[in-house]
Amino acid sequence: MNHVGELYACLYAKEFPAQAILRLRPELRGQPVVVVEGEPPLQTVCSFNAKARYLGIVRGMTRVELDTFSSLIVLPRSRSEEVSTHAVLLESAGAFSPRVEDRSDGCSFLCVIDIAGTEKLLGTPEVLARKLLRCVQAVGVSASVAMSRNFYTALSCVRGSSTRITLIEPGNEGPALAPLPLNVLNVSSEHAETFALWGIRTLGALAALPEKELIARIGQEGRRLRQLARGELPHHFVPHEAAFELQERMELDTPVEQLDSLLFVLGVMFEQLTVRAMARVLALASVIITLSLEGGTTHVRTVRPNLPTNDRSLWIKLVHLDLETHPPQAAIVAVTLTAEPGSTSKVQLGLFSPQLPEPMRLDVTLARIRALVGDECVGSPVLRDTNQPDSFRVEPFKVPPVHSPSSTTVSSLTAMRQLRPPQRVSITLRDRQPASFVFRDCRYEVEHAYGPWLAEGDWWNRQAWALEQWDLIARSRDGVMICCCLVRDLKEQSWQVVTLYD
Repeated sequence: MNHVGELYACLYAKEFPAQAILRLRPELRGQPVVVVEGEPPLQTVCSFNAKARYLGIVRGMTRVELDTFSSLIVLPRSRSEEVSTHAVLLESAGAFSPRVEDRSDGCSFLCVIDIAGTEKLLGTPEVLARKLLRCVQAVGVSASVAMSRNFYTALSCVRGSSTRITLIEPGNEGPALAPLPLNVLNVSSEHAETFALWGIRTLGALAALPEKELIARIGQEGRRLRQLARGELPHHFVPHEAAFELQERMELDTPVEQLDSLLFVLGVMFEQLTVRAMARVLALASVIITLSLEGGTTHVRTVRPNLPTNDRSLWIKLVHLDLETHPPQAAIVAVTLTAEPGSTSKVQLGLFSPQLPEPMRLDVTLARIRALVGDECVGSPVLRDTNQPDSFRVEPFKVPPVHSPSSTTVSSLTAMRQLRPPQRVSITLRDRQPASFVFRDCRYEVEHAYGPWLAEGDWWNRQAWALEQWDLIARSRDGVMICCCLVRDLKEQSWQVVTLYD
């Protein structure tokens, strides 16, 4: 029934609601934690960790029963964190094969990975299993793996085995499944009651039943269950396709008003984002911080450093400075980080190239300057597409790519000194041309005049402008020569020196 080339790895994480909450709360992993669901006071236990199991906690306990345990930590179930953790685990499984089928239910995460043909790339099945568990452990989840050439055999073994790695050899599916209980097959309550009356409690006992007699008593479902118990049921693989999205969400246990109290939570979330980005050889290019506030409102901020980076301390510092400048207006009840991935390419400088500033120092310095002067006043000046003097805009600062220096010759250039603000002058005209002018208490006679050049613009706005520009070479009585640019404002009929040429 099985194809020779088939090989499946089943990843199983039990008590998934508890693991999803503890993934971003590492300080609670060493304590007994219980997750409850439902409306107070009718809350019941839906999941718990190993420490709580040792205390005698069972699923379905009420909140009143939990109050008898003094050292127990009780947390409400978070569906949003489960969705986020579920996506992270599928992403981790997808790093080993593009064919991943999701078989999760409400209380556990379960997926099957088609790893046929990956031996030369990822190693033997045992090596792949250890790599997969390390990858899952890096995102804060404890899991187990079972491998088999039969899809359903891997599912049943991973549910019933207590070991972290289970490998079923080809042809040994039936003996491996024989000691497992019937509940690993998700048998319906009606059939479970029938099997209990027959004294069938293990998969080995079910596999030993004659097929025709079993079908005659419970129908074709009996044939399917018998094939499952023998490890012979074929399966049509349905791969899960999900878009890659770097997002982490955490619902806070109590509303937070101080930003300093939020930094520890952000540190854990950024650690998870960087681990996921580095697994794909990527870096975080920008992060959108969405703070859910009391009253149902949200506070959204975007932080974008100059270069993509996975430096967690840098991200925490930038987010802290941004939130200090733009604080939320209410207490924070949940945090969502959505990151945009970017390239991790390094910039290699030439031997004679100027040294660029360190990205961390540059980003932190710019963030502090923004807190003082505002976001719109920090960046690189860029000329506008207009002839209006001193017309520019400010764009976010970016580190330019470094190119190899060219061997072009450098010719002599004329330096131009811009006067800010321009200085008014008194001028004498002859035949509508500048003949002499007084500049800085000194009179100059014009020897050469070039112009005029007329420029005007923005006639459709109230800030319309019109200028007449002259380039002059003049000399004073004591022989001092000056080269300058004079501008006449045609609206105000005033003359100003705007530039001096050296």
